[in-house]
Amino acid sequence: MKITIKETPAKTILVKSGLPGTDWVINPYNGCPFACMYCYAAQIARWKHPNDEWGSYIDVKINAHNLLFQELTKLQKKTGTKNFGSIFFSSITDPYNGVEAKYQLTRKCLMVLRDFGYEGEISILTKSPLVTRDIDILKKLKNISVGLTITSLDDAVSRFLEVHAPPVTKRIEALSELHKRGISMYAFVGPMLPYVVQKENELEKLIYTLKQIGVKEIWFEHINLNARIKDRLFSYLRKTNPSLIPLFEKTKVFAYQKNLDALIYKFVRNHSIKIGGGSVIRHNKPHN
Repeated sequence: MKITIKETPAKTILVKSGLPGTDWVINPYNGCPFACMYCYAAQIARWKHPNDEWGSYIDVKINAHNLLFQELTKLQKKTGTKNFGSIFFSSITDPYNGVEAKYQLTRKCLMVLRDFGYEGEISILTKSPLVTRDIDILKKLKNISVGLTITSLDDAVSRFLEVHAPPVTKRIEALSELHKRGISMYAFVGPMLPYVVQKENELEKLIYTLKQIGVKEIWFEHINLNARIKDRLFSYLRKTNPSLIPLFEKTKVFAYQKNLDALIYKFVRNHSIKIGGGSVIRHNKPHN
């Protein structure tokens, strides 16, 4: 797929968050060339690209780091503090998508937060091992955590839906490297794909593998199949593997989600793993 890259100045970069568990979001880019077929951001970020296929465009906010410094300074003057709440990279793009290697906007924004001395929580979620490039900066941030999305242990399974994202094996290596370098890290298992219920040993194997490389906290999320995501995903499945459509249809059923939640709680207890506070699993949550 050909990707159209457009350099464009942003009007604001530190944006109030609508996501649970975080106060602010920073999106150095609009769009994401990883082109994941289940991505909720496909319906959000395309407002400037209504007729473009998700993954075929990316807008580079070339002034992101300069703008961030200005906005942090204004907030400090207004509040008298260097802690304005938690900041999340990123809500509608992967902050370490392919063009970050060239433009380094995520790195530059992290440098601004470092030099500013930001005292609030900072969280990064990515599918790219490129995040390890910035360990030198991450180590100097006061309250940073880095998560990598791990939906499978099999590169072929992940690549099927995460079309242009880096191999999941490289993401696991990145988590291990972050752990070895003393960076607080976590894994994000989301969306949970149907195979983890079909082959529950795969889910336990995934949790066990993450535990072995030093992961102490995993966030879990059920797949979101709202109308727009479903249309895009199912259109892709009809072309590639239509036999999977009934399996994805089942993911919306309460009994399916309840069974999956029960498996998760069983396996995390077995392996002494903490469930991330924003995880979307609740149907079978223990009372103790």
